[in-house]
Amino acid sequence: MTQESREAVFERIEKFRRRKPRLHDEVITMAHGAGGKASEALLDSVFLDAFDSARLNQRDDGAVISLGSDTVVMSTDSFVITPWRFAGGTIGSLAVHGTVNDIAVMGAVPRWLTVAFVIEEGFAITDLREIVADMARAAAGAAVSIVSGDTKVVERGAADGIYITTTGLGTLDRSVVLGADRVRVGDKVLISGSIGDHGMSIMLARGGMSFQADIQSDSAPLHELVAQVLEAAPGTRWLRDPTRGGVASALNELVVSCNLAIELDEKSLPVTPATAGACELLGLDPLYVANEGKAIAVVAPDSADAALEAMRNHPLGREAAVIGEVVDEPRGLVALRTPFGGTRIVDLLVGDPLPRIC
Repeated sequence: MTQESREAVFERIEKFRRRKPRLHDEVITMAHGAGGKASEALLDSVFLDAFDSARLNQRDDGAVISLGSDTVVMSTDSFVITPWRFAGGTIGSLAVHGTVNDIAVMGAVPRWLTVAFVIEEGFAITDLREIVADMARAAAGAAVSIVSGDTKVVERGAADGIYITTTGLGTLDRSVVLGADRVRVGDKVLISGSIGDHGMSIMLARGGMSFQADIQSDSAPLHELVAQVLEAAPGTRWLRDPTRGGVASALNELVVSCNLAIELDEKSLPVTPATAGACELLGLDPLYVANEGKAIAVVAPDSADAALEAMRNHPLGREAAVIGEVVDEPRGLVALRTPFGGTRIVDLLVGDPLPRIC
């Protein structure tokens, strides 16, 4: 490909990716909840158009709010996972960790949670006690207080057992400034550990698989690991916990927001043999599989070693790795450099390969 044609291709790709996604569906499908292209279209065409909020338009995991001399981060999330018990946790511990992590990757210290339950008629009280006890343990482990809540009961068949919504509030040091607009060409992309473990643990917990594997969900609170990274690399540009849609979706959101590109190194991606094998058997790419205890960090080149060491010094980050770099083109795209010297595009998900994993 000549330099001229290469630039023309990049220009067409960038122009296409800058187009606002359109919602063509007449009804909601499971794909709208998968974190891919359908989710983006739903968000843009329904919610952002209606609410028209500057903070919401930033598409962060939480909102930074100034309250006089104090700055706080607020985030909310709903959990509808099936089954509610899996290797490594339950919907209760996941509901705490998920919201704690959304606050943490905004650079804040999680402090308080509110919890709302929607419980289906016929749900066993013993199961509810187990879920609530798991929530209490997870909150204590993350040093957050559950300070308010609500409970609703719906008719049998009107819900899938139990749904949980958590809202979190954390305090933010004003010296911590993160955002896609701070990302620069040459920045390094780090991940705090192996990817895809949570999604694959849920798939195995559902049963019906023709194979067995020892895969534990990575569900865990990230605030202490994030604090260590911010202390070691105070110029950290951007953080995210790659949950629904996995690492691929999180990085695609970033490149569109910062109008740059990312090149990942496939050889550097940390994937456990069990998760890699399960994904291969199911025809899945670990890059798109959900995580619930991993953080992506984008840092300046001269801070990469310090940030990596900080991650590896924490129990949740011992398998941390530098997995890629921010590059100039093709803008709005994530590319993966393969061990064979080729490159493939890592695009947003189409459809819903892993329903109800968080």
